[in-house]
Amino acid sequence: MKKQSMWSLRLSTAALVLIPVAVGVNYIGKLLAALLKLPLWLDSIGTVLAAMLGGPIVGALAGAINNIIYGFTDPISFVYAITSVAIGLVVGILFYKGFISSWGKVLVAGLIIGLVATVVSTPINIGFWGGTTGNVWGDALYTFVLAKTDSTWLASLLDEIVVDIPDKIVVVLVSYGIFKGLPQNVVQLYTNNQKIETLD
Repeated sequence: MKKQSMWSLRLSTAALVLIPVAVGVNYIGKLLAALLKLPLWLDSIGTVLAAMLGGPIVGALAGAINNIIYGFTDPISFVYAITSVAIGLVVGILFYKGFISSWGKVLVAGLIIGLVATVVSTPINIGFWGGTTGNVWGDALYTFVLAKTDSTWLASLLDEIVVDIPDKIVVVLVSYGIFKGLPQNVVQLYTNNQKIETLD
């Protein structure tokens, strides 16, 4: 059976239901991280899962809608919709290409996704917040590096890296674990003609 293009926008009922579910999962992850005072965000688990199931476009839509909804109560979220779209696209592409098909590959994929999020978010951080991220650990490093080098770009980049890399690795690991735990008939609702056997 021919494998569908990863850019096929399959907005079936299942895909449409997936987007609000992804937003809800993102919220739960974000809330959990805040309650446990973790040095992570955990606010893109739903986006990553949506991209695995529905492809890069559905993942990007889930990410963008997530930030738009958050933005009504937290305007900061609006500007990071770009980062969420990038995460959804990259996860969808990596998953389609088989780079998220084992626990070892998931670690590498998490690193790649973290780097992408860092590259996209750093200019936003500099443009809106002077280079900080709002994360205590990252901003402590930002202050230290800025004092030593007087480079806002370097300080902001490292600030984002120390949070985004571990965050995205954990997020992709959790998302993959959820994906592996889904019943096969649920997975097939989304994969359609894609080859399920690559998921072992």
